[in-house]
Amino acid sequence: MAESIANYLVEFFQDKIPKELVIFLISMLPVVELRGGMIAASLLGVGLLEAFVICYLGNILPIPFILLFIRKIFAFLKRFKFTRKIVEKLESSSMRKSDKVKKGSKWGLLTFVAIPLPGTGGWTGSLIAALLDMRIKTSFPVIALGVLIANFIMALFSYGLLDVIIGFFTGSFTK
Repeated sequence: MAESIANYLVEFFQDKIPKELVIFLISMLPVVELRGGMIAASLLGVGLLEAFVICYLGNILPIPFILLFIRKIFAFLKRFKFTRKIVEKLESSSMRKSDKVKKGSKWGLLTFVAIPLPGTGGWTGSLIAALLDMRIKTSFPVIALGVLIANFIMALFSYGLLDVIIGFFTGSFTK
């Protein structure tokens, strides 16, 4: 899913705005986050180190705002009939996923954010932490580390580094 969205956004924004801004914006989006940003960076030919930094910053930027304000935003949106169901669906979906976080607390949150699968990541991890009333000074560093780990994992896949590592250890590595 992240790959499809990244491909679409790359095609849509290509030649309209700088490619670095494209991957930064993609990395800020919920659902795709840096999973899509790293794929987009690879497709746009952005260097690995530059992509790594840009995607990390793009993904981490919304996290403090989610942790600080999401409960107040949700409470406000619940006052309106047309947004109440959306908010309640987001809350229930996040709380279903929160069992994994509750069991391990900080380690559960770290694992949840770090494994780059659909429905995981910094946005959902922040939402869960906020809904579970986790302290920001505890949850933010854990989420930031999880995003960093997810970025390493996505760099392995997006830039073909996993193939190089496997080739090195299996003896099929060639220059």
